Amino acid sequence: MTGVNPLVAAMAELDDAQLERFLLKVTPHRRRELLTRFTLWAHDGQTIADNDWTVWLIQAGRGFGKTRAGSEWVCARAAAQRDLRIALVGATRRDVESVMVRGPAGVLAVGRHYGPVVYRPSRGVVEFGSGAEAHVYAAESADGLRGPEHHVAWCDELAKWRNADAAWDNLMMGMRMGERPQTLVTTTPRVVPLLRRIRGMPGVRISGGRSRDNIHLSERYFAQIERAYAGTRLGRQELDGELIEEVAGALWSRDLIETRRVAAVPALVRVVIGVDPPAGVDGDACGIVAVGRGGDGHAYVIEDATVAGLSPEGWSQAVAACAARHGADRVVAEANQGGAMVASVLRAADAGLPVTLAHASRGKAARAEPVVLLYENGRAFHGGTFPALEDELCGLVAGGGYEGPGRSPDRADALVWAMHELMLGARGQAVVRVL
Repeated sequence: MTGVNPLVAAMAELDDAQLERFLLKVTPHRRRELLTRFTLWAHDGQTIADNDWTVWLIQAGRGFGKTRAGSEWVCARAAAQRDLRIALVGATRRDVESVMVRGPAGVLAVGRHYGPVVYRPSRGVVEFGSGAEAHVYAAESADGLRGPEHHVAWCDELAKWRNADAAWDNLMMGMRMGERPQTLVTTTPRVVPLLRRIRGMPGVRISGGRSRDNIHLSERYFAQIERAYAGTRLGRQELDGELIEEVAGALWSRDLIETRRVAAVPALVRVVIGVDPPAGVDGDACGIVAVGRGGDGHAYVIEDATVAGLSPEGWSQAVAACAARHGADRVVAEANQGGAMVASVLRAADAGLPVTLAHASRGKAARAEPVVLLYENGRAFHGGTFPALEDELCGLVAGGGYEGPGRSPDRADALVWAMHELMLGARGQAVVRVL
């Protein structure tokens, strides 16, 4: 119970009947103070001692009390400044409304202790009695953050955001109201590039802790959840709030990639562009990775040209441009998501583009395993650094599954297709050649 007020710790040990008798003896003023004074109830990591920061990152396990900490900070700021403009940013609008606004620890529940508060869903605005306003934004619609200005922002579960970098960058460019704009980030940690970026920013304060730090959760809950997950990678991440850099059972390790990184690439005798097309116009990113074979017979990753948010015409032009930059003699693309369409848009971008359509008959991990062997046997190298691609490779798990950034390993899939074409032929794959 480190960091918890002794009175609150004692109250937490009482059963319902004992707690009711205790509260009957407390004066109304003291009872209200117990209800509304968050510093009495907060545990280590839910509050911050100083105000000299730009970003406060609360990185903690589930049930730690991240949402309550965020709501208390927002509501206290709103009560103190009548013209305050606040950004509430979650993965989706539904997440913001159901957790940050209307949830049991959201700003409506907490805000009532500070004064009148109401949510206007048609405008996506929380109005506080002081005159302050909190505006709802979804990271998946990153352009919604392009333009608006704010004094403070609260970003929740950042590690699950889609379009995370674009949403964050747009938000940061609008944090220009007042003398000291500040942003609170509350999240369960995952190995995503943006979280790593934020941790390395100047002016960042980091706090957090374990799910068990919340004395208000029942022992029965902990007994059940720890029996299933204690000591596992998932348990360390979701309960202990640890940022696990290595995914348990990952096909690629970061050490393996580092040992296969070269500063210079030899003369190449052949270049292949691997493509993992998105499922639709609003689908995932289009993975585009260029791999070349040197005169030494080894494979070298030379570019990650992946694009996101483009139409089929847009991403097909990006493929053609990548092929032109490297003088590629073959483009290999997964055809499971509409093979005819993939071939059509690629040929429309460049009529002379030689295309191979590969039909995936096995899972991502099974396709990737022989490619990992190329790395382990010293036959595949990275000609430079490709952070986003490498994060995805280190998220592919043996036996199936993906624990990396984003919803799908688009870049990693593109690399695997290119490596198969360049170094392994079409072994085990049904292939259709488009002439």
